[in-house]
Amino acid sequence: MNLSLYLLTVLIWGTTWIALKLQLGEVAIPVSIAYRFALAASVLFVLLLLSQRLQRLDRRAQLLCLAQGLCLFCLNFLCFYTASQWIPSGLVAVIFSTATLWNALNARIFMGRRIAANVLAGGALGLLGLALLFWPELAHHEASRQTLIGLGLALLGTLCFSAGNLLSSLQQQAGLKPLTTNAWGMLYGALLLGGYCLVSGVPFTFEANSRYIGSLLYLAIPGSVIGFTAYLTLVGRMGPERAAYCTVLFPVVALNISVFVEGYQWTAPALFGLLLVMLGNVLVFRQPKPAAQALPAR
Repeated sequence: MNLSLYLLTVLIWGTTWIALKLQLGEVAIPVSIAYRFALAASVLFVLLLLSQRLQRLDRRAQLLCLAQGLCLFCLNFLCFYTASQWIPSGLVAVIFSTATLWNALNARIFMGRRIAANVLAGGALGLLGLALLFWPELAHHEASRQTLIGLGLALLGTLCFSAGNLLSSLQQQAGLKPLTTNAWGMLYGALLLGGYCLVSGVPFTFEANSRYIGSLLYLAIPGSVIGFTAYLTLVGRMGPERAAYCTVLFPVVALNISVFVEGYQWTAPALFGLLLVMLGNVLVFRQPKPAAQALPAR
């Protein structure tokens, strides 16, 4: 079951970049994100009400959902979309892949979880592999003040993503399912984004064409309802650090799709980077051997 959820998350999030590119146009980015999570929340609430699986939340759980919505479905996306305007998308992917390491560190600090050496080693290998995959893009980018701002925003977005992971883990430890907490979190995220647009004067426009509507539906239902539910279920089952290795693998899926869509060509350093990413995946999911027990004295 965990393997199916893992592969589902990687495949879905590895293809959402196509829909994200189709979203770019007349509609402002924060408005498109608000539309996405408002639609995703609506779908989740309808499904949960029809199936009578919507759990009741107390005040503490609602506050955690609000915090999760702020971190995972609001600030996270605003930071990455804005960072992508100043730094290459490959650099954004490399920074985002550090979520594996941040999740391990934050789980240690805030939840007292032991940091597994194989998870850290696997995360580091995956990060190095991604850097090799995107090396041509990174090598030709000149450092500037905008670069530093973009790096800071990408790092902030990664920290927000990591915080959202830990909040979901806390909710699941309390017996709440990701379907319910995601529904509320996405609703809060959409409302926060809508409030930001109103305050900053961003107009609520809409493109009534098949390109925009189709990409919005894909991002809202497979990308958010299915993708985030599968991923956060993994966070509860496997721990935040192992689940976050998805952030290393979905850029690899995106590059493979780019071979057919945009004519991306594999190079020797990129193939070596792919090998490191795969080795990192093996390390992250390798189960530690049980400690050998001493034989009783005769």
